[in-house]
Amino acid sequence: MTSTGLGLRDRVTRLVEAATTPLLPRDYLDLFAPLRSGADLRGKVVAKRHETADAVTVVIKPGRGWREHVPGQYIRIGVDVDGVRQWRAYSVTSDRAATDGTISICVKAIPDGKVSNHVVRDLRPGTVVQLDQATGEFTLPAQRPAKALFVTAGSGITPVMGMLRNHLDELPDAVLVHSAPTAQDVVFGEELRAMAATGRLRLVERHTERDGFLKPVELAELVPDLHERTTWACGPAGLLEALEEHWAAEGIADRLLIEQFRPRVLVTGEGGAVTYNKTGTTVESDGATPILDAAEEAGLIMPSGCRMGICYGCVLPLREGAVRDIRNGELTVAAPGDGVLVQTCISAAAGACDIDH
Repeated sequence: MTSTGLGLRDRVTRLVEAATTPLLPRDYLDLFAPLRSGADLRGKVVAKRHETADAVTVVIKPGRGWREHVPGQYIRIGVDVDGVRQWRAYSVTSDRAATDGTISICVKAIPDGKVSNHVVRDLRPGTVVQLDQATGEFTLPAQRPAKALFVTAGSGITPVMGMLRNHLDELPDAVLVHSAPTAQDVVFGEELRAMAATGRLRLVERHTERDGFLKPVELAELVPDLHERTTWACGPAGLLEALEEHWAAEGIADRLLIEQFRPRVLVTGEGGAVTYNKTGTTVESDGATPILDAAEEAGLIMPSGCRMGICYGCVLPLREGAVRDIRNGELTVAAPGDGVLVQTCISAAAGACDIDH
């Protein structure tokens, strides 16, 4: 294009922007074509179905910028709850062979879960949600293992379901041990049992209301050859920690891969007064509550993202004081004026501290 053409286009663009102020032309395009090429990545909810009483599959049509996922990976979705954009991470559960261009996630409502309860109870088809590209390393290797073991509990089945839907026929010997309170609480229960009925998968269901929580020693009894298997595990932190300890004690730690969506609290600090200086708000917080959660409980709107220390969407300057990483106990200290950046979703007060927000 000639410089004259560029100048004319620029003048037209400025005129259109002036006429539409305070919105820009792309803002109107977002209203009418939110999934268009070049827009921020979004997706439209096209269907929603219950898997259990408190878990739903959400089918999403991604925008044109979507890049394909690898089964086992997760995406972050952004939904508006009570007027505030909230981001959460969920595994992609869909079959890549589907030809309609959609993806699916499965969300299980958790007690006091602001986003999960909104998705399960209130999210409706037609809603446009924000998306990030799929990421994560909880996937199968290119060279499929001769023997595979999957250990899951509750919604921990979701990344594994993505693998099974896409790759089960490539696994010559696959075992799934899954825990849920009852048979009716098994997410994807009917589909998993159908896979097992064909002989392609050995399925072991543990119903905790009857059997109690799964212990590694019991797992060794259920799967006597687990030493020979590559194992993928996803579920509550307590289960994953127990499995890690057992695999390490058995000298097979390199054969265990884990996935979790909430940070484990390994070390707690002493807590203290957290001041959010721009709002003039001070809250007393204990050593196990993330600074992000403490602020939101006090009614403050905070930047946030994955809430598990991965995306860095919650980073703010620590102007003064001390915070402790709830995952590993690492202490971060700032002198007045330092402005050390900290992740508020995994940092708790370790004494009085001043956050630049």
